[in-house]
Amino acid sequence: QVQLVESGGGLVQAGGSLRLSCVASGGFFSINAMGWYRQAPGKQRELVATFTTGGSTIYGFSMKGRFTISRDSAKNTVYLQMNGLKPEDTAVYYCAATSRGMDYWGKGTLVTVSS
Repeated sequence: QVQLVESGGGLVQAGGSLRLSCVASGGFFSINAMGWYRQAPGKQRELVATFTTGGSTIYGFSMKGRFTISRDSAKNTVYLQMNGLKPEDTAVYYCAATSRGMDYWGKGTLVTVSS
């Protein structure tokens, strides 16, 4: 059983930066893929950035060039560095992982970008 805990969300002005963290416990080394999704009010959940099973990275269309996903295996942690934030980036950001064929989700962290 994998547990994911996000942190780092908050209120930031447009153009600012935030770094989100996701700490995995209960089976980090069995995780095949891990990354970030987001859900804005009234919208579907969408991909932000993820490490794939093969170790490569995939970014959502509007995030590439502004957001960077990274990881520290020693700390069982995946990060999301977000620069150049826009009001439309306002959403709950969720950490997600796949382990042994099962998907796991964190509870999310709220990012609010003011104009």
